[in-house]
This record gives sequence, C-alpha cells and structure tokens, in this order.
Amino acid sequence: MSPKTAVLVIDVQDSFFHRPYYEADQLPVFQEKLTKLLAGAASKNIPILHVFHVESEGHFSIESGLVKPMDWLPDNAAAVFYKHVHNAFTETRLQAWLIQEGITRLVITGIRTEQCCETTTRVACDLGFEVLFASEATMTFSMAHANGRVYRPSEIRERTELVLDGRFAQVVTVEETLAML
Repeated sequence: MSPKTAVLVIDVQDSFFHRPYYEADQLPVFQEKLTKLLAGAASKNIPILHVFHVESEGHFSIESGLVKPMDWLPDNAAAVFYKHVHNAFTETRLQAWLIQEGITRLVITGIRTEQCCETTTRVACDLGFEVLFASEATMTFSMAHANGRVYRPSEIRERTELVLDGRFAQVVTVEETLAML
C-alpha cells in the first residue's frame, strides 16, 4: 500500500508580486507545472494544503490583503496554514493536522525553492515524513552573492536539488510525482 500523501503549496501568494526581486518570466512554467500537479492530486483525492507566509507589516501582512492564493490556483485546499518563519511547521498546526489525517508522505511545491520549500523539506524529513520535492513545481528568483555574482533561478534550483536529493527528499519531476500518487 502506498503512503498517505498530501501536497504542500508553500507561499504561492500575491505578496510576491510586490517584492523588488520578483521576476515575472519564471511564473508561466511554474504555473503550468504546479497546476498540472494539483489537478492530478485532486483527481486522486490527495489533500492539497496551502501555507502562507505572514509578516507583521508590509506586503506579507494580513492587513495588506495580499496574503492570499495567486488567482490561478484552484480553490480546493483541504486546510490552510499561516507561518512566520521559513518552514511550514514551526508555530503552525501543520504537523498535528498531518498526524491526525494519517499523512506520512509530503509533496513539496511553492515559491522560493531554496528558502521556504527547501527548509520545509528538511524539517519534514527530520520529523519523519517521506518527502517528494517536486522541483519543477517550485519557483525562485535570481540572487546576487556578496561577491557580485548573480545566480539564476535554474542554478539555485540545481543546487537545491543537489543538497536535498537522497538526503532529505527524493527530487522528482511533476510526471514522476503523479505516477507515484
């Protein structure tokens, strides 16, 4: 019998449209891949969980009205969680919800491949969950190192896959994820 699975959709929220580093060119492929994965999960009655990042002020505050799903996301979340740190577990009821539902495997998707998605993956593994990191269904933005070198999203994603795969998660494509559900 395959493990009971849930899909985490991390920080796919309107707040990012207002960050100075936001790069719109990454959105179409991310949207296509995540939408495909979510449709496949929904067709198999796999719970989809939304996790939103909240800060006390600015574009990530509840008062901004931007801490909401991007308008293209399906409205089918089994549960919604709000976090104030990089991972989806600390100070949320996520772990308790997963245990209550008998979930033992998580599919990680969302925005900021190397931050909230990677950090949630590491914590989930440490908590004993089996983790599938659907890298194609994550998105990030270019980052500049202190030495001036700019890392493209593809380089950041590759590095994240390198450090997670076989240690904290199984890095999988959307097609591989759907075949495993």
